[in-house]
Amino acid sequence: MESVFKDLTTNVYGNPHSQSDSSAATHDIVRDARQQVLDYCNASPEDYKCIFTSGATAALKLVGEAFPWSCNSNFMYTMENHNSVLGIREYALGQGAAAIAVDIEDVHPRIEGEKFPTKISLHQEQRRKVTGLQEEEPMGDVYNLFAFPSECNFSGLRFDLDLAKIIKEDSSKILGASVCKKGRWLVLIDAAKGSATMPPDLSKYPVDFVALSFYKLFGYPTGLGALVVRNDAAKLLKKSYFSGGTVAASIADIDFIKRREGIEELFEDGTVSFLSIASIRHGFKILNSLTVSAISRHTTSLALYTRKTLLALRHGNGSSVCILYGRHDLMEMCHEMGSIVSFNLKRPDGSWYGYREVEKLASLSGIQLRTGCFCNPGACAKYLGLSHMDLISNTEAGHVCWDDQDIISGKPIGAVRVSFGYMSTFEDAKKFIDFVKSSFMSPQNHVDNGNQLKVYPIKSCGGFSASSWPLSNNGSLKHDREWILKSLSGEILTLKRVPEMGLISSFIDLSQGMLFVESPHCKERLQIRLQLDFYDSAIQDIELQGQRYKVYSYDNETNSWFSKAIERPCTLLRYSGSSHDFVLDRTKDIVTCKDTNSAVSFANEGQFLLVSEESVSDLNKRLCSDVQMDMCETEIEINTNRFRPNLVVSGGRPYDEDGWSDIRIGNKYFRSLGGCNRCQVINLTLNAGQVQKSKEPLATLASYRRVKGRILFGILLKYVSVNGEQQQGDSWLHVGQEVHPD
Repeated sequence: MESVFKDLTTNVYGNPHSQSDSSAATHDIVRDARQQVLDYCNASPEDYKCIFTSGATAALKLVGEAFPWSCNSNFMYTMENHNSVLGIREYALGQGAAAIAVDIEDVHPRIEGEKFPTKISLHQEQRRKVTGLQEEEPMGDVYNLFAFPSECNFSGLRFDLDLAKIIKEDSSKILGASVCKKGRWLVLIDAAKGSATMPPDLSKYPVDFVALSFYKLFGYPTGLGALVVRNDAAKLLKKSYFSGGTVAASIADIDFIKRREGIEELFEDGTVSFLSIASIRHGFKILNSLTVSAISRHTTSLALYTRKTLLALRHGNGSSVCILYGRHDLMEMCHEMGSIVSFNLKRPDGSWYGYREVEKLASLSGIQLRTGCFCNPGACAKYLGLSHMDLISNTEAGHVCWDDQDIISGKPIGAVRVSFGYMSTFEDAKKFIDFVKSSFMSPQNHVDNGNQLKVYPIKSCGGFSASSWPLSNNGSLKHDREWILKSLSGEILTLKRVPEMGLISSFIDLSQGMLFVESPHCKERLQIRLQLDFYDSAIQDIELQGQRYKVYSYDNETNSWFSKAIERPCTLLRYSGSSHDFVLDRTKDIVTCKDTNSAVSFANEGQFLLVSEESVSDLNKRLCSDVQMDMCETEIEINTNRFRPNLVVSGGRPYDEDGWSDIRIGNKYFRSLGGCNRCQVINLTLNAGQVQKSKEPLATLASYRRVKGRILFGILLKYVSVNGEQQQGDSWLHVGQEVHPD
C-alpha cells in the first residue's frame, strides 16, 4: 500500500482513451499489466488475452451473457461452485440450453494408467421452455460450457486441472455419451480463490476462460478483476452492447456501428479502472519476489497445521470439538487441499455452537472470520448434509444470506472459514487455535442456572431518566422507542451499525408536549411536537421483513438535523399506532408484532429491559480481577447505562433476575421473556462527543454468561393484564416502588 500511495501521489495518469502524454503513459501501464496477468497464469499472448473487468463476478457474467448458447447447448458445472458461476445458468436456460450440476465425489484415488477419477455423479438436467426459440437442430455449430473452480472457496478442495483436458478431448469418458453427443466443449475456471496460492498453468491446460480477482490476490484494489480468454474462444462470444472504447465509430441517428477488432477493446465497456490497474503491478512485484511455489508451500503448511490441530481437540468427555469439511481425512494428500480451513464447532453434548457465536467471540479477540455459506450453496449443502427440503423450508422460515440465524432444527446452516494468504504467519494460526481452545474446549458446564426508570424516545439514541413515567395503553413506557431513523436506501439504522446515534440525547417534557433532541454535531437543539398534526401526505408505507407498515414522516429541516447529527443522510419516522404496526426482528435488534393491543413500538425483544445493580457490580468485580488489573486502572468500570435498560432494580443477589418468571411492580404485572442476548453495542463508550470501542465488557461476560451461543445479561419483560383485562388504577411507574418476583 505504501508503494501504491507513493505512485498515485507522485504521478498523473490520464484516461487511456485520449492522446495526451499522461494518457499514453497510462496506456503503456495497462498494456504491461495485461502481460503481468498472462505471465502469472503462464499464458502465451499468442494464445490468450487479458480483459479487465470490475471483478471476478463481472468476468464470469461476461462469459455467460456472450456465450453462443443454443437450444442444443449444455451448461455443466460442479456442485462446488460460487453463486457467480451458478448465475451463468440463467443465461443458458434463457436460451433453451440444458443445465446440469456435476458432483465429483472422489478426486484422490487413481487407478494406474487412468488420467482421471471415475466416480462422477450427474444431477438432474434442468431445462426451460422458452417461447420463440427453435427446438429443431440448429444450422450452425453447437457449443457447450463446463465450469469448475480451481479451488473450492468453501472447503479448500483443489480440483485437478486435468479435468479441462478430459472435457475437451473426450468428455464422454466421464460425462456419458448421451450428454456429449453434440457440439464442442469449452472450459471455464473460476480461479478467484485458487489463483492466490496456485494460479492455473495455461501452458499445460487448454482452458478457454479463467476468471481472476485482484482483491483475492493482493487485498487491494477491490472492484477489479480479469477474464483471461483463449483467442479462438473469444471469437465465439457474441456481444450486443457497445460503449465508449468498444467501437471504432458509431452514428447517433442511424443503425451504424463499427466495432473494434482487438479482443480487449471489444469487451471492456467504458474506461477501464486504470488507477486500480496501475496499482496491481506493486502486488505482482511482491508475489514475484516471493514466488508462487513458496507461497503455496507456506499457506499449505499453515492450513495443514490448523486442520491437524483442530481435529485433535477434545472436550473433557473425549468428544470432538471440531468437525472439518473437505478432504481432511486424507492428510497424506494434503497437496490436494488449498489454504482454506472450513469447520463447525460442537459442544460436549454433541450440539452445535452457532457460527455467529464463534464469529462474535473471535472479533473480541481481534480475529476476523468469514462465516455462512460463502456464496457457495452447492458445497454448503453437500458438506452440511442439507437436503433440498431443508434448504427450501429454511428459506420459507425466513432465513436469508447474512442474517443471524446459524442453526435451524438443530443443524448448522453454514460454517466458519479460516483462509490463509502469503501475509499470514504461524503466530496468526497459533492465536486462532488458542482462541478455540479457550473459548470452546473449556470443560466448564455452561448450564442455564439505587433504582431507575429510563426512556429512549428514538430507537438506538440516548435516552433520559425519570422519577415517574406513564404507561401507554399496551403497557409499555409511553413514547419509549416511538421514533426510528432510516437511511435513504431504506435500512433501519441502529446503534450497532451507526455508533454515532449514541451521541444523540433526547428528553420529553410531557407538560410542554415536546421532544427535545441534542447532538454534539449540531449547534441548535431540535424540538419536535408530540401532538400529531401531520397531513395525510406525511404518512408513508415502509417495507420491513417482507411486510408493509405505516409510519409518520417529517419535513426536510428535521431530517437534515438528524443527517448532520449522525453524519449520513437519513430520515426520521414515527410509529403510527395502526393495527398493522411493526417492529423488526431480532436480527435487526427489533421484533415483529401485529396485534395493536400488544404492540411494542420499536422496542427490542420485549417492552422492557431490566438490569440489576448487583449484577452490574459483580461484573465490575470480574473486570477488575488480577488478570485485568491494568485495565481497571484505566477506569473500565461499567455502569448500568451501558446496557440501555428501562428498569434498574437493586437489592438481592447478583443474577437473581435470571430465575424470575413473573414480577409485580406496584399494582402492575410483568412476565419475563428470558435473558437479553448481548452484542458489541455494550462495548461502546461515549466520551466528549466521541465514540470509542473496546472488547469489554462483552469479552468478560462471554467467559461466564454464555448459554448456548447467547451472551445473556439482564432480562426482557412484557406487560401482562390481570384476568385478561386492562389493569386499573395508577398507570404510572415510580422510582422507589418495590419489585416482587413471582
